[in-house]
Amino acid sequence: MSHEFELIDYISQIANTQSSSIEVGIGDDCAVWNPSESQILLATDILIEGVHFDLNQLSFEQIGRKALAVNLSDVAAMGGKPATALVSLGIPTSASTQNLKDLMNGLIALAQEYDTVVVGGDTTSHEGPLIVNVAITGIATRRSILRSGAAEGDSIFVTGPLGGSITGHHWSFEPRLKESDYLTSHYDIHSMIDISDGLSSDIRHITKASSVGCVFNEHNIPISDRVAKNLHQADRLLHAFSDGEDFELLFTVSPEVGEQLKQQREIELYEIGVMQGDADEVLLMTRPGEIIPLPDSGWKHHFS
Repeated sequence: MSHEFELIDYISQIANTQSSSIEVGIGDDCAVWNPSESQILLATDILIEGVHFDLNQLSFEQIGRKALAVNLSDVAAMGGKPATALVSLGIPTSASTQNLKDLMNGLIALAQEYDTVVVGGDTTSHEGPLIVNVAITGIATRRSILRSGAAEGDSIFVTGPLGGSITGHHWSFEPRLKESDYLTSHYDIHSMIDISDGLSSDIRHITKASSVGCVFNEHNIPISDRVAKNLHQADRLLHAFSDGEDFELLFTVSPEVGEQLKQQREIELYEIGVMQGDADEVLLMTRPGEIIPLPDSGWKHHFS
């Protein structure tokens, strides 16, 4: 049995991205297409009933909203602004017209909030589950922020508390586009990713791409109030590191910029660690002088 990251590595090897206008292909939060002076960002995500959501627990409006929100989060992670979206639906024969209107109402409402134009898509009916796929374009008006820019000694920051998805945060989260715009317009951001699979997993995309390890400070990890109230510290940390779909921005900056960020009051930020060591070293400082390996406990889809 293999998991999704192994499949992504395989596709990266066989995909033809040899083009003068493709700066970044498979491997980051967005592809980077640069046909002109501005870099164009491309991303897509798919939601499938029974895999990503349960129609007995969620409204069609919530599903539509999230289908776009996860794409907006990818654009934010690259330091971009969204522009257009294509929406494709695999519609079960059991769904009503009103169900689909509700789904699109949820999606369009979020699109309007973030100046994103839904420009097309495709629909088909079938006997299977509801499938929602959104493909988005964005523009990196300054430069795209990649996972590969972290350097030895960089400070690691996150834009908000972690671990809230267990109580439903992932269905109502706000894509961190405002935070991304503020950060990239005022500071030199070295690397960035949105936390979709869990902190312990997503940091490894940065360490692998940047060829440098990291050490987190256990006591600096911000934990969502949604889980902090009812759990012991060890369980809180487990959720903070392992729960997927926090959709906060995880990024690195130089120590000097890190000091500046700690003084700003425009957006919520937490300094949680430092980039150092070999790329395969993802560590956790539990107290001064005690550092342990941090397991990769984030979410992974598996394929047979």
